[in-house]
Amino acid sequence: MISILSTNITSPLGFTTEQNYRTVRSGVFALRRYEGLWGVPEPFTASLFSEEQRAALATPGYTFFEAIAIHSVREALSRVALDLASPRVIFILSTTKGNIGQSPTLAAQRIAEAVGITTKPIVVCNACVSGLSAQLLADRLLSAGLYDYAIVIGAEEQSAFIVSGFQSLKAVSDNPCRPFDIERIGLNPGEAAATIIFGPPASSSWTFVGGAAQNDAYHNISPSPRADGCILAILAAIHDWDMSLLATVCVHGTATLYNDQMESIAIQRTGLSDIPLSALKGYYGHTMGAAGVLETILTMCATDEGIVLSPKGFTELGVSGKVRISSGSCPNRGTSFLKLLSGFGGCNVAGLYAKDSRAPFGRSDCRPSIANCQVIKTHTVSITPQWATIDGQKLPVMETGKELLTEIYRKQIGNYPKFYKMDILTRLAFVASELLIKVVGEIGEEPAIILFNHSSSLAQDRKFLKNISNADNFFPSPSVFVYTLPNITTGEIAIRHHYQGETSFYILPEKDEILMQQILEATLNQGGACAAISGWVDAETDTSFECELSTYVTSKL
Repeated sequence: MISILSTNITSPLGFTTEQNYRTVRSGVFALRRYEGLWGVPEPFTASLFSEEQRAALATPGYTFFEAIAIHSVREALSRVALDLASPRVIFILSTTKGNIGQSPTLAAQRIAEAVGITTKPIVVCNACVSGLSAQLLADRLLSAGLYDYAIVIGAEEQSAFIVSGFQSLKAVSDNPCRPFDIERIGLNPGEAAATIIFGPPASSSWTFVGGAAQNDAYHNISPSPRADGCILAILAAIHDWDMSLLATVCVHGTATLYNDQMESIAIQRTGLSDIPLSALKGYYGHTMGAAGVLETILTMCATDEGIVLSPKGFTELGVSGKVRISSGSCPNRGTSFLKLLSGFGGCNVAGLYAKDSRAPFGRSDCRPSIANCQVIKTHTVSITPQWATIDGQKLPVMETGKELLTEIYRKQIGNYPKFYKMDILTRLAFVASELLIKVVGEIGEEPAIILFNHSSSLAQDRKFLKNISNADNFFPSPSVFVYTLPNITTGEIAIRHHYQGETSFYILPEKDEILMQQILEATLNQGGACAAISGWVDAETDTSFECELSTYVTSKL
């Protein structure tokens, strides 16, 4: 377990945690209706920084996305003494899109340099669950003894890119969203930056007790109607927790029809129906990569005050699962809470937090140490634009570039027509994983899928930007937008083979085998998986790509 040493929220509702909490506590929200903004042809409601706020937060030489992250982390750092130059301090950036048109690793490096962090940053790009995934990674790396402190920043800046993508999915409401309400029709985009600084266990502080990530293995856009992945994540996170200590379950609560319904089913099926729900997107909209960090901080503040924040816009329950939710804030004496997030690519994450030092932390301490298991590589597939190998043996191929992947698909796979809809990055990962699974056969029970790259989904991002630059054909097909999320690569593999284990995508400044191995070993040893598909998969263009994926199993020392 690790402790929360300091926090900050920088949003349209304020530039400190205290300002944000007081504003939300008073019932004020940041959502506004916009028409014609950024050339988006349809009206939408969003939570955006005002021009005055943007001017106040602007930092010369940095993009606005970088500026809000820098402001947030500096404010959080002002409350704690850390040697930022120490190799024992890790920086993890959580974002869904970051600076549009650039790899988010560039922003992460610039943010790190601005505040003096010297270790290589890790970017968690796992769609809407990124903020919780980043905290889960921080917990694993610190609990494994690899670092002493972790600085987790969740940040998102909205743009026509994101709004048009969600509009193509018919998921955006042009009025303020209403999580779990019978009249809900969609989400509102939001922008913010939020920071949590984690360190060794400390008395009288909030503690990240633990968490879990699981995949639905159902669909890349729609959540499982049975809530399979969410249920697995919840049960893993709270498997022997005293439910009487729970103050609230802070749900994802996007106010979309299917997500809220799925969460209600998960809550009922995991025995949490009597725990009050908190849903916060009616105040900030969906802040995407920042949501898991921002909403965790606010829930800590509310639990400290002994209340459960009411969901803005809620009047009448509109889900079938049995849940406890009210239109007004209610008192609560619990000393812990559960945070849930779900996202595209079928990913689900649950995180458990506690404040009372009397809480039963014992089970967290019993997690296996990273030194207790050996992670063994079994088989490897490598693919470049010119060739492909399985365990060092070249495959006979005639084509090059993108057509090489199609040739391998036709000759070696051939029974998954969705392949032709995939972007170049997903095709690359899909083909490599299929070759691996063909060689290995049964990898293991619910293997994890942990992928890394440097350029995120830039190749698909450029295609999407070109698409929406045409005002007469502004809205793309949903699949074009969805493939701008790099973690869809892991989702496709999970769906294909119905793997319901953890799926995660990390973006690094460069191919760093040591850092990749640290993350993989921490995931397998502390995440509960006994096997994994993991490795590097990067595609800058249709003719410039690199992939090396391997299968791994664990063996106790």
